[in-house]
Amino acid sequence: MAQHRRAASPADSPAVAQKPSEKEDFKLSLITWNVDGLDLEKRPERSTGLVKYLNLYNPDVVFLQELVPPYVQFLKEQLVNYLMIEGGRKGYFTGMLLKKSRVKLVESEIVAYPTTKMMRNLLVTQVIVSGQKLCLMTSHFESCKENTAERLNQLHVVKRRFKHAADDVTVVFGGDTNLRDAEVTKVGLPATVCDVWERLGKQEHCRYTWDTTANNNKTFPFVARCRFDRIYLRPAIRRGVPRLAPDHMALVGLEKLDCGRYTSDHWGIYCTFSAE
Repeated sequence: MAQHRRAASPADSPAVAQKPSEKEDFKLSLITWNVDGLDLEKRPERSTGLVKYLNLYNPDVVFLQELVPPYVQFLKEQLVNYLMIEGGRKGYFTGMLLKKSRVKLVESEIVAYPTTKMMRNLLVTQVIVSGQKLCLMTSHFESCKENTAERLNQLHVVKRRFKHAADDVTVVFGGDTNLRDAEVTKVGLPATVCDVWERLGKQEHCRYTWDTTANNNKTFPFVARCRFDRIYLRPAIRRGVPRLAPDHMALVGLEKLDCGRYTSDHWGIYCTFSAE
């Protein structure tokens, strides 16, 4: 079994380290992570590593990209306190884990990207957390620099979902977007939507989620440091409904497992939100 080199105690968990304000009773914690399930090298050890991280951080919601059926089966067996929602069945696809004790699923849907060449789609769930309505969305946008046009199409689909969501619903999108900043500028996000990393001050230690200078799971003839994995938030805007705001972000998966590899070639993002 894979082990972290440094034993993780409960005190290390950000959920324990952060002291919630007594005024705040609506909170949400989330991890989004491209787990690179297509990579067969040390996949059992890496999937065990993912489970250890999820047990440590204990998030309410998990967005996962590049899942494959054996990986999904393992997660279902290991994480019985979560409900798994799958964005596909064949090849590779996205998924969501919803903590059964906190997140009530209302409905889920898979939104097709008509012109994708890489089996990509948008997984959407409507849920209730502490009596509040949330729309949760995850996706793995088209990869590679030459597929900018398709990525823009996919971002437009997400943008429309943000714009048309009911005003009493908090909308959270997260995933491996493969986006470049100029592409986001070209499409433009609604004024009510924030990029969580930007909202929290563009902290340098959280900037690069795909970083070949620090992660050697994959070998490339080039150096790349990219902010491919992103989280976007549109708080509920109806008067009287709690407005959710991000209060913490950290990268996860930064430690090598005993098998000598990282959990994924991407770092995961851990994020917490509280009512303003």
